[in-house]
Amino acid sequence: MHVHILGIGGTFMGGVAAIAKSAGHRVTGSDRNMYPPMSTQLEALGVEVVRGYDASQLDQRPDVVVVGNALSRGVPVVEAMLDLGLPYTSGPEWLAAHVLHDRHVLAVAGTHGKTTTTSMLAWILEHAGLSPGFLIGGVAANFEATARLGAAPFFVIEADEYDTAFFDKRAKFVHYRPRTAVLNNLEYDHADIYADVDAIKRQFNQLLRTVPASGRVVVNALDENLAATLKMGCWTPRESFGTPESGADWIARVDPGSACGRFEVRAHGRMAGRVEWPLLGEHNVMNALAAIAAAGHAGVAPERAVRALAEFRGVKRRMEVRGTAAGVTVYDDFAHHPTAIATTLAGLRARVGAARIVAVVEPRSNTMRLGVHRDQLARSLAAADQSWFFDPPDLGWDLPAAVSALGGKARFAGTVDALAAELADQARAGDHVLIMSNGGFGGIHDKLLGALRSRETP
Repeated sequence: MHVHILGIGGTFMGGVAAIAKSAGHRVTGSDRNMYPPMSTQLEALGVEVVRGYDASQLDQRPDVVVVGNALSRGVPVVEAMLDLGLPYTSGPEWLAAHVLHDRHVLAVAGTHGKTTTTSMLAWILEHAGLSPGFLIGGVAANFEATARLGAAPFFVIEADEYDTAFFDKRAKFVHYRPRTAVLNNLEYDHADIYADVDAIKRQFNQLLRTVPASGRVVVNALDENLAATLKMGCWTPRESFGTPESGADWIARVDPGSACGRFEVRAHGRMAGRVEWPLLGEHNVMNALAAIAAAGHAGVAPERAVRALAEFRGVKRRMEVRGTAAGVTVYDDFAHHPTAIATTLAGLRARVGAARIVAVVEPRSNTMRLGVHRDQLARSLAAADQSWFFDPPDLGWDLPAAVSALGGKARFAGTVDALAAELADQARAGDHVLIMSNGGFGGIHDKLLGALRSRETP
């Protein structure tokens, strides 16, 4: 089968391409822009990629066109596809029909932590010798790839609630039909798709409706929105995870002063083992509990799962150290929702103590650009000693006014080059600069490090 993928440069669609190639299909694709890691991953696989969405790419008459959710009506290749009457489908639907239909699917859903938890779960199954397939929305250091076909029966997938395609406005995850479903958390996001948090709850409940009675739902005991979603209907046995005070089935006791780098795992009141790892923050401890519980449904003993997590090396762009120059450590993180920003900062604060933390924020996500979270933004940055903001002229709302509560701790720049230059000028040895964006942020990490290194030159 010749599979042609529109939007192949995205992490999800690039993962679909890798899996289709491994399954023996001829795979081609297109995108407006291609960047690592997907560009290098697809090149290594021998996938032919053209730039842009010109209609001529369909002259090769693929057997099926897989359409990414970034594509819409009016795009030349989409209009040509419809005019020619070519078979077309979405990425989630193609994956469900050709890969997932006969696998034990373990799906990880939630507003935050999906990529990290999915990576942990895939690694636990890999460590146990189960060679799972997976599709992750990031690059897990233990695999150095975003997706693989793997061996039957297990397939681990990051279950996104974003819409599927221009012709299918359901959440992606309703296509996956998981036997094991992890619900990490639920907050309002994707304001360009959902009117309010209740609309997202309904989508999560649709996911619950697809999990069989012989399956398992693993749910965060601390999340009130998830509790409300479960009351809308759940027909599957479930297990909970949380803090010791939550009374959950799976709990963690964090060693005081360890910045969540050491903790004890207890399963249904029984000691399962201890984890010591380089990850930061209570949110990652919760992610670990979710992964251990889900792996248990796949037959991996908690003790084995705990041993696996001691070797888990994290995910790129999740508190990833990009470099140190002039005594300044520069981090890259995907955080773009106020809750994620706050938890990421809390984790770094626990690690670095009283050292100065400089937060750098790009309000890039659709939800952030719509101004939905502007009232929570200042509060989410409370743990930072100083906060810098990229404030482009087309943002559409008054960013300085929204974060006025930060007072003199807030700085703004209208271009990435100016932001990098001014930040490099003011940073001092011992600083920890945490850059947060769900995009490439104009290459600010390398620009900042380059400017800092120039200070080291005699």
